[in-house]
Amino acid sequence: MTALRLSYQTIEFGKTDIHLCTLRDKQEFHDPNGVAEKLGIHSGTWSLFGVVWPSSLVLAHFIVDYQTKSKRILEVGCGIALSSLLLNKQHADITATDFHPEVNKFLQRNALLNEGDPIAFERVDWADENDQLGNFDLIIGSDLLYEDGHIKLLADFINDHANPECEVILVDPGRGRKNKICRELESVGFVSSQQKPLHTDFLAQEFKGHILKFIRSV
Repeated sequence: MTALRLSYQTIEFGKTDIHLCTLRDKQEFHDPNGVAEKLGIHSGTWSLFGVVWPSSLVLAHFIVDYQTKSKRILEVGCGIALSSLLLNKQHADITATDFHPEVNKFLQRNALLNEGDPIAFERVDWADENDQLGNFDLIIGSDLLYEDGHIKLLADFINDHANPECEVILVDPGRGRKNKICRELESVGFVSSQQKPLHTDFLAQEFKGHILKFIRSV
Protein backbone atom coordinates (compact mmCIF):
# COMPACT_ATOMS: atom_id res chain seq x y z
CA MET A 1 0.00 0.00 0.00
CA THR A 2 3.02 2.32 0.27
CA ALA A 3 2.96 2.94 -3.51
CA LEU A 4 -0.51 4.46 -3.21
CA ARG A 5 -1.40 8.00 -2.21
CA LEU A 6 -3.87 7.78 0.66
CA SER A 7 -6.33 10.09 2.34
CA TYR A 8 -7.66 10.17 5.91
CA GLN A 9 -11.06 11.45 6.93
CA THR A 10 -13.56 11.23 9.76
CA ILE A 11 -17.28 10.77 9.15
CA GLU A 12 -19.63 11.65 11.99
CA PHE A 13 -22.78 9.75 12.91
CA GLY A 14 -24.15 11.72 15.83
CA LYS A 15 -21.64 11.19 18.61
CA THR A 16 -19.95 8.30 16.77
CA ASP A 17 -16.88 9.03 14.65
CA ILE A 18 -15.68 6.63 11.97
CA HIS A 19 -12.11 7.21 10.85
CA LEU A 20 -11.22 6.12 7.34
CA CYS A 21 -8.06 5.53 5.39
CA THR A 22 -9.03 5.58 1.71
CA LEU A 23 -7.38 6.07 -1.63
CA ARG A 24 -6.57 9.72 -2.28
CA ASP A 25 -8.77 9.71 -5.39
CA LYS A 26 -10.03 7.55 -8.24
CA GLN A 27 -6.77 7.96 -10.18
CA GLU A 28 -4.80 5.66 -7.87
CA PHE A 29 -3.63 2.30 -9.21
CA HIS A 30 -1.24 -0.32 -7.91
CA ASP A 31 -1.28 -3.87 -9.23
CA PRO A 32 2.41 -4.76 -9.69
CA ASN A 33 1.86 -8.51 -9.77
CA GLY A 34 -1.26 -8.38 -11.90
CA VAL A 35 -3.43 -9.96 -9.20
CA ALA A 36 -6.42 -7.73 -9.90
CA GLU A 37 -5.94 -7.94 -13.65
CA LYS A 38 -6.14 -11.73 -13.50
CA LEU A 39 -9.51 -11.31 -11.76
CA GLY A 40 -10.73 -9.06 -14.56
CA ILE A 41 -10.21 -5.80 -12.63
CA HIS A 42 -8.33 -3.39 -14.87
CA SER A 43 -6.72 -0.01 -14.25
CA GLY A 44 -9.84 2.01 -15.07
CA THR A 45 -11.92 0.32 -12.37
CA TRP A 46 -9.18 -0.73 -9.91
CA SER A 47 -9.63 2.27 -7.60
CA LEU A 48 -13.43 2.19 -7.31
CA PHE A 49 -13.34 0.07 -4.14
CA GLY A 50 -11.19 2.55 -2.27
CA VAL A 51 -13.19 5.78 -2.09
CA VAL A 52 -16.39 6.73 -0.26
CA TRP A 53 -19.38 6.87 -2.59
CA PRO A 54 -22.66 8.73 -1.92
CA SER A 55 -24.62 5.47 -1.78
CA SER A 56 -22.35 4.11 0.94
CA LEU A 57 -22.96 7.25 3.00
CA VAL A 58 -26.72 6.87 2.54
CA LEU A 59 -26.54 3.22 3.63
CA ALA A 60 -24.45 3.99 6.70
CA HIS A 61 -26.74 6.83 7.81
CA PHE A 62 -29.76 4.56 7.33
CA ILE A 63 -28.24 1.64 9.22
CA VAL A 64 -26.82 3.62 12.15
CA ASP A 65 -30.08 3.44 14.14
CA TYR A 66 -31.38 0.22 12.60
CA GLN A 67 -32.30 -2.72 14.81
CA THR A 68 -29.29 -5.02 14.40
CA LYS A 69 -29.10 -6.60 17.86
CA SER A 70 -28.66 -10.39 17.71
CA LYS A 71 -28.67 -10.34 13.90
CA ARG A 72 -25.94 -11.88 11.79
CA ILE A 73 -25.20 -9.24 9.15
CA LEU A 74 -23.51 -9.43 5.74
CA GLU A 75 -22.30 -6.45 3.70
CA VAL A 76 -22.09 -7.33 0.02
CA GLY A 77 -19.61 -5.55 -2.24
CA CYS A 78 -18.40 -3.55 0.73
CA GLY A 79 -15.61 -1.52 -0.92
CA ILE A 80 -14.22 0.75 1.77
CA ALA A 81 -16.87 -0.79 4.07
CA LEU A 82 -18.16 2.27 5.87
CA SER A 83 -21.30 0.48 7.10
CA SER A 84 -19.31 -2.54 8.26
CA LEU A 85 -16.97 -0.29 10.24
CA LEU A 86 -19.92 1.54 11.79
CA LEU A 87 -21.65 -1.72 12.74
CA ASN A 88 -18.38 -3.07 14.12
CA LYS A 89 -18.14 0.04 16.29
CA GLN A 90 -21.60 -0.85 17.59
CA HIS A 91 -20.39 -4.41 18.35
CA ALA A 92 -22.75 -5.93 15.77
CA ASP A 93 -22.07 -9.35 14.22
CA ILE A 94 -20.86 -8.12 10.82
CA THR A 95 -19.16 -9.94 7.95
CA ALA A 96 -17.93 -8.06 4.89
CA THR A 97 -17.38 -9.31 1.34
CA ASP A 98 -15.96 -7.93 -1.88
CA PHE A 99 -14.30 -9.24 -5.03
CA HIS A 100 -11.38 -6.80 -5.06
CA PRO A 101 -8.10 -8.26 -3.72
CA GLU A 102 -7.12 -5.08 -1.83
CA VAL A 103 -10.33 -4.59 0.15
CA ASN A 104 -9.41 -6.66 3.20
CA LYS A 105 -6.16 -4.73 3.74
CA PHE A 106 -8.06 -1.46 3.99
CA LEU A 107 -10.85 -3.05 6.01
CA GLN A 108 -8.58 -4.34 8.76
CA ARG A 109 -6.48 -1.18 8.73
CA ASN A 110 -9.63 0.88 9.25
CA ALA A 111 -10.97 -1.47 11.91
CA LEU A 112 -7.73 -0.90 13.81
CA LEU A 113 -7.92 2.84 13.15
CA ASN A 114 -11.32 2.82 14.87
CA GLU A 115 -10.02 0.72 17.78
CA GLY A 116 -12.36 -2.11 16.83
CA ASP A 117 -11.97 -5.85 16.51
CA PRO A 118 -10.92 -7.32 13.16
CA ILE A 119 -13.92 -7.67 10.86
CA ALA A 120 -14.73 -11.06 9.36
CA PHE A 121 -14.10 -10.89 5.61
CA GLU A 122 -14.24 -13.21 2.63
CA ARG A 123 -13.30 -12.31 -0.93
CA VAL A 124 -16.10 -13.73 -3.04
CA ASP A 125 -17.40 -13.82 -6.58
CA TRP A 126 -21.21 -13.75 -6.71
CA ALA A 127 -21.07 -16.64 -9.16
CA ASP A 128 -18.95 -18.78 -6.80
CA GLU A 129 -21.05 -21.38 -5.00
CA ASN A 130 -18.24 -22.59 -2.75
CA ASP A 131 -17.75 -19.72 -0.32
CA GLN A 132 -17.74 -20.27 3.44
CA LEU A 133 -20.06 -17.45 4.44
CA GLY A 134 -23.13 -19.29 5.64
CA ASN A 135 -26.50 -17.59 6.13
CA PHE A 136 -27.51 -14.21 7.53
CA ASP A 137 -30.44 -12.37 9.12
CA LEU A 138 -29.65 -9.01 7.50
CA ILE A 139 -27.88 -8.40 4.18
CA ILE A 140 -26.86 -4.88 3.15
CA GLY A 141 -25.13 -3.27 0.20
CA SER A 142 -24.82 -0.05 -1.79
CA ASP A 143 -24.40 0.78 -5.48
CA LEU A 144 -24.26 -2.83 -6.64
CA LEU A 145 -26.48 -2.69 -9.74
CA TYR A 146 -23.91 -1.74 -12.37
CA GLU A 147 -24.93 -4.08 -15.19
CA ASP A 148 -28.00 -6.04 -16.23
CA GLY A 149 -25.94 -9.23 -16.09
CA HIS A 150 -25.26 -8.62 -12.41
CA ILE A 151 -28.92 -8.58 -11.35
CA LYS A 152 -29.66 -12.30 -11.25
CA LEU A 153 -26.15 -13.07 -9.94
CA LEU A 154 -26.70 -10.69 -7.04
CA ALA A 155 -30.22 -11.93 -6.34
CA ASP A 156 -29.08 -15.55 -6.34
CA PHE A 157 -26.13 -14.68 -4.09
CA ILE A 158 -28.44 -12.92 -1.64
CA ASN A 159 -30.93 -15.77 -1.67
CA ASP A 160 -28.18 -18.35 -1.15
CA HIS A 161 -26.99 -16.51 1.98
CA ALA A 162 -30.33 -15.40 3.41
CA ASN A 163 -31.95 -17.18 6.31
CA PRO A 164 -35.60 -18.19 5.79
CA GLU A 165 -36.46 -15.03 7.72
CA CYS A 166 -34.24 -12.26 6.42
CA GLU A 167 -34.08 -8.54 5.70
CA VAL A 168 -32.16 -7.01 2.81
CA ILE A 169 -31.28 -3.32 2.46
CA LEU A 170 -29.78 -2.10 -0.81
CA VAL A 171 -29.05 1.52 -1.71
CA ASP A 172 -29.24 2.23 -5.43
CA PRO A 173 -28.13 5.66 -6.73
CA GLY A 174 -30.48 5.47 -9.70
CA ARG A 175 -28.83 3.25 -12.28
CA GLY A 176 -32.18 2.15 -13.69
CA ARG A 177 -32.16 -1.43 -12.43
CA LYS A 178 -33.94 -1.27 -9.09
CA ASN A 179 -37.18 -2.75 -10.42
CA LYS A 180 -35.27 -5.70 -11.88
CA ILE A 181 -33.64 -6.63 -8.58
CA CYS A 182 -37.03 -6.21 -6.88
CA ARG A 183 -38.63 -8.70 -9.25
CA GLU A 184 -35.81 -11.21 -8.77
CA LEU A 185 -35.99 -11.11 -4.97
CA GLU A 186 -39.78 -11.12 -4.94
CA SER A 187 -39.63 -14.36 -6.93
CA VAL A 188 -37.90 -16.05 -3.97
CA GLY A 189 -40.32 -14.85 -1.33
CA PHE A 190 -39.23 -11.33 -0.41
CA VAL A 191 -41.64 -8.43 -0.12
CA SER A 192 -40.07 -5.22 -1.43
CA SER A 193 -40.46 -1.53 -0.69
CA GLN A 194 -38.68 1.60 -1.83
CA GLN A 195 -38.05 4.90 -0.13
CA LYS A 196 -36.07 8.06 -0.48
CA PRO A 197 -33.58 8.80 2.31
CA LEU A 198 -35.13 11.26 4.76
CA HIS A 199 -32.03 13.42 5.13
CA THR A 200 -29.09 13.81 2.77
CA ASP A 201 -27.50 16.98 4.11
CA PHE A 202 -24.29 14.95 4.48
CA LEU A 203 -24.02 14.76 0.66
CA ALA A 204 -22.55 17.44 -1.58
CA GLN A 205 -25.17 16.84 -4.31
CA GLU A 206 -28.79 15.75 -4.53
CA PHE A 207 -29.25 11.99 -4.16
CA LYS A 208 -31.49 10.72 -6.94
CA GLY A 209 -31.60 7.09 -5.85
CA HIS A 210 -33.60 4.96 -3.44
CA ILE A 211 -33.24 2.75 -0.42
CA LEU A 212 -34.61 -0.66 -1.36
CA LYS A 213 -35.82 -2.84 1.49
CA PHE A 214 -36.79 -6.50 1.25
CA ILE A 215 -38.33 -8.66 3.98
CA ARG A 216 -38.97 -12.38 3.94
CA SER A 217 -40.90 -14.06 6.72
CA VAL A 218 -41.89 -17.66 7.37
